[in-house]
Amino acid sequence: MNILEQKDLINCITELVVNEMAAHGIGIETKRSLVPVSISARHLHLNKEDLEVLFGSNHGLTKVKNISQPGQFAAEEKVTLVGPKGEIKNVRVLGPLRKETQVEISTTDARALGIKPVIRESANLKETPGLTLVGPKGILTLDKGCIVAERHIHMTPIDGLNYDVTDGERVSVKIKGHRGGIMDNVVVRIREDYTLDMHIDVDEANAFGISNGDMVEIVR
Repeated sequence: MNILEQKDLINCITELVVNEMAAHGIGIETKRSLVPVSISARHLHLNKEDLEVLFGSNHGLTKVKNISQPGQFAAEEKVTLVGPKGEIKNVRVLGPLRKETQVEISTTDARALGIKPVIRESANLKETPGLTLVGPKGILTLDKGCIVAERHIHMTPIDGLNYDVTDGERVSVKIKGHRGGIMDNVVVRIREDYTLDMHIDVDEANAFGISNGDMVEIVR
């Protein structure tokens, strides 16, 4: 199933859910605009094979704490990122394991490492730069997979209705405060197992003076 088919399926399921709720007299919340923010520090996701190269055969991730999205967690495992110009130590692995290894850094990190910052949605790794990962048991050189994650908002289908947005839509977000402003090109991601949350990186948070848990407003 391609991306367009997935989005059509999500919208179809959402419509069916709304109609079923209406048939049972269950109302939908009034339109909302405020969204909580979580700041994503540099991190990486590993597949099973790469985890074992870095941490040893049959190694499993050790959960430290849950993070904002259901089923995802910060792990105890950390690696060193090595680029052409520098390295960054103690970069945390997030779980669970994925099908493809992905490293998420900020533009500032990319420059420190000496690689070109490429802004992408998660899992879109074609023609992205690689780098070297150093773990306690091994070294792994990636030929791709390092991205600056596109800022995005996680929502459930019901959230999408309440905020009047669709999966894949790009919106603008207003930030209040002394360094506030408008953040454009924020991607909306809608899935049943998501929790309402906007994700930005450290560079973006510092530029706008945002802290974890702050509320921002979708203004289109």
